[in-house]
Amino acid sequence: MSAAKTSPASPTQPVPIYPTTDREAAPAPPPAAPTPHPVAAPARNRRGLRRALMLGGILIVLGGTTVAYLNGGRYVGTDDAYVKAAQLTVTTDVSGIVKSVEVHEGQRVSAGDVLFRLDAEPFEIALANAKATELQAEMTVGSLKADYRKAIQQTSAQRAMLDVSKTTLDRYESLVKQGSIAQTQWDQQQATYLSALATLNSLDQAAAATLARLNGNPELPPGDFPDVMKARATVAEAQRQLDHTVVRAPFDGIVTAVSSLQPGTLIISAMSAFSTTSAVGLVSDRNLWIDAHMKETDLTRVHAGQIVDIKIDTYPDCDWRGSVGSVSPASGSAFSPLPSENISGNWVKVVQRIPVRINLEGSSCNVPLSTGMSAVISIDTGHSRWQELGAG
Repeated sequence: MSAAKTSPASPTQPVPIYPTTDREAAPAPPPAAPTPHPVAAPARNRRGLRRALMLGGILIVLGGTTVAYLNGGRYVGTDDAYVKAAQLTVTTDVSGIVKSVEVHEGQRVSAGDVLFRLDAEPFEIALANAKATELQAEMTVGSLKADYRKAIQQTSAQRAMLDVSKTTLDRYESLVKQGSIAQTQWDQQQATYLSALATLNSLDQAAAATLARLNGNPELPPGDFPDVMKARATVAEAQRQLDHTVVRAPFDGIVTAVSSLQPGTLIISAMSAFSTTSAVGLVSDRNLWIDAHMKETDLTRVHAGQIVDIKIDTYPDCDWRGSVGSVSPASGSAFSPLPSENISGNWVKVVQRIPVRINLEGSSCNVPLSTGMSAVISIDTGHSRWQELGAG
């Protein structure tokens, strides 16, 4: 039998000694009681802080959204906007053959510059003919005045002869009563008197007719005579047509579509054919604006004069500034040749588009604009939803 193993004794509690043998070992001591984990309390604190932060974040987002909504509504805009410019198909109202084209594609011209010329010879001939007709009418007036003066003189002379004939007739009448002359002499004198009277009446009528052609005024100015007025109008029309054989630019701009017009081309007057057969395109590079088609629901606070920020798709790095020029009094569909009028009852309300004209006032870049370019506009109405709540 082996000796028993001993361990140091506790000062407060005796340590039992179990005898051991080769076949039997001492029992294991009972397990110690678990001690509380020191990390549990900080974990609970972190979960509470996370919840507070999440709730605070939601409140902040809701508050920011509310503030942004109430401060919103000041700016309205659209990307359905395009650059527009004064453009014109320049032609002439007289028919003729193109003699020369004075411009080329893309050339910049000023108002009054010559674009092309027609052959002027036929119009010069017409003008010369009209001037000849005018001169002839003026000569006719002079001839009428001379005829009237002549008629007056002849009338005066015939009246004197009539007076002499009347005096002789009265003398013959006395002599016939006295028996101094034959009755046939008195009859002859009476016939002479009546002939002189008829001639005087004829001359008076001729003078009156001539005076009537002078509109009752023997000193009628040539310009007031109808034939002269008509001839001068013909001269003016011939001169106008001759002037219109030289076609000039009506405003500053850039020339285009020049290839459709070549020397030798026959131009038919739009007044004669009701259509333009040949012409030159002219697009203004100064009179530019923006046509924006905005939703009717965005126009509540929009009026002329408001500031507009503009972006052109072609130049994304450039900014334009403008102002509202006008708001159309009718929607785009109001001018449609075939307006939609559904009377079957299957009606769907569609938000209408109202054209708004934006005047261009300045740019941060010196770049050219072409008509038809796409734009994005933003109008500062100066009114937010806070003001609506305050007004309510």
